[in-house]
Amino acid sequence: MGSDERNLQALVGRLAEILPAGSLHGRIGLEKETLRVSPEGGPAQTPHPPALGSALTHPYITTDYSEALLEFVTPPFEDVRETLGFLHDLQAFAAASVGDEILWSTSMPCVTADDSAIPVADYGPSNAGRMKTVYRLGLGHRYGRKMQVIAGVHFNYSPREEFWPALAEVLGETDTREFRDARMMGMIRNLLRFGWMVPYLFGASPAVCNSFLEGHGTTLEDFDDDTSYLPHATSLRMGDIGYTNRKEADTGIKADYNTLAGYVDSLRCAINTPSPEWEALGVKVDGEYRQLNANILQIENEYYSTVRPKQPLERFEKPTDALEARGIEYVELRSVDINAQHPLGVDETQLRFLETFALACLLQPSPAFGPGELDAIDANLLQVAHYGRRPGLELQRPQGDTALAGWARELLALMRPVAAVLDQDRPGDPYRRALSEQWGKVEQADLTPSARMLEDMMAREEGFHVHARRLSAQHREAFRSNGPLPRADMLEALARQSLAEQAEIEAADTLDFDTFLQRYFDGTLRHA
Repeated sequence: MGSDERNLQALVGRLAEILPAGSLHGRIGLEKETLRVSPEGGPAQTPHPPALGSALTHPYITTDYSEALLEFVTPPFEDVRETLGFLHDLQAFAAASVGDEILWSTSMPCVTADDSAIPVADYGPSNAGRMKTVYRLGLGHRYGRKMQVIAGVHFNYSPREEFWPALAEVLGETDTREFRDARMMGMIRNLLRFGWMVPYLFGASPAVCNSFLEGHGTTLEDFDDDTSYLPHATSLRMGDIGYTNRKEADTGIKADYNTLAGYVDSLRCAINTPSPEWEALGVKVDGEYRQLNANILQIENEYYSTVRPKQPLERFEKPTDALEARGIEYVELRSVDINAQHPLGVDETQLRFLETFALACLLQPSPAFGPGELDAIDANLLQVAHYGRRPGLELQRPQGDTALAGWARELLALMRPVAAVLDQDRPGDPYRRALSEQWGKVEQADLTPSARMLEDMMAREEGFHVHARRLSAQHREAFRSNGPLPRADMLEALARQSLAEQAEIEAADTLDFDTFLQRYFDGTLRHA
C-alpha cells in the first residue's frame, strides 16, 4: 500500500467513525442526451412531441441543441439504483411518445452532409424561449450544427450536507462556504487530472458514420465504405472530431480552476470580450438574430469543459452570478459516452465506480494547476480518446511521461479504501466489485466498451449506422414491452403542467426582445 492510499484510508476511516452509516454516499443525478431519429436513422424533422410537454419548462424532459436532441434530467438520489430507475422511466415514457421514431443509442449521430437538416431547438415565442433558440443558432454559426448533436451522459455529484462539518472537523478546519468551495474546486482539478480514466474505462465511440465527417479532413481509418474508426480509439466523441477540443481551440480561452473566484472571473472575461471572428458573423442581420452577441462566449454554457462547478439558477440568473452568490452545489462530469450495449446508456456498476472516483477526487490532496498543466490534461484526454487501448501508451504527468496502465493501477489502488467505506452499508460489496471490474479493463483492454463495440461490429460485419440502428431498435422494443410505468401518471401530469407554464410565460412577456437581452446581460432583469 502506497503512502497516498494509506493517507486516504486514514481519512475515510476517521470520517466513517464520525458520520452515521451511509453518510459518505453522495447525491447522484444524471443528464442524458438522446437523439430522436427517423426510421431511416437521420435526425428527426418533427417538432418536440407534445406528449413530452414543454421543452422550455419541463423539469425532467427537455431538449439540448436540436429540436431532435432530447435531454433527460433526473433529480439527485442517494442511491444510484434510484437514479437509474428514474432515468429508465423518463426514457421509456419518451420511447412510447415518439411514434415510429427511434431514440438513438450511441453518442455519435448519423447525419446528412447538410447542416440545415439538423433542426435547432424551438422553445416558443417568449423572450426566455427565443434567447435559448438564438444561443443555439449562434453555436451553429460558430461551430457547425453537426458538433451540437453529439450526445453524452452527464454525471452530477454532490456530497450530503452532513459530510461537510465532519470533513472540516477531521481536517482541523472551519466549515464555511469558502472551505466547501475550495474543496469542490480541488475535486474538479483532480477530476480533470485523472479524467482520462473515464474515456479509457467507459468510452464507447471508437467508430463514426462517414456522413458525420463529410466536408472535414480526418486521420481516421476506413472500417468499411460507410464507417471510419481508429483501431485503438476509446471515445472519438472526446477526440478532435468531437466537441471538446475543437471548441477550446476555437475560443482560445482556458478557465481558471485554482479558485472559484478565478473560475468566475475567467468566464466573465470571455463573456464580455468581443471576438473579431464572431463579429464578422453579425449579431442581428436583416432583423434576425444570428447569435446573442459577438463576444468570445455568448454565455457561460458555451465554454466546454469535461467538468463544471454548478449551482442551480434562480429566474433569469447567470451561472457565474449564482456561483459567486451561493457557491458550488454540485459538480458535473461531462465526459461519459452513451454505451449502446445498455438500454439506458449507463449501468449501475459504472455509476458506482464514478461515485467512488468522485469521492476519492474530493478527499485526495489537489494542488493548484501549474503552468502548462491544463495543456497536458487536454493532451492526455486526446491521446486516450484516439489511442487509449494502444499497448504501451504513455501519458504526461508533471514528473514525466508514464504508462497509462501503470498510472491507472495507481489510481484504482488509491480508490480501494473509498470503495470499502462506501460498501459498509451496502450488501454484496457493490463498490468494490465495480472497482474490480475496472481493474479487469486495465489488465485486458479488450474488455473495454470501445473494444467490445468494434469486436461486435466486426463479427457481424456491421458498419456504424447498421450497428447503432439495430441496438436502438432493440432497446425501443424493450422499453415498449416493459408494461405500465410507475411514474407514467406523474409524467403525463408534468407534461400538461409544463405546457400551461410555457403559455403563462408567453402571456406575461412585456419587454421587446432587444431590451430583454440587454437587461439579462446587465443583470437587472432578475430583479425586475
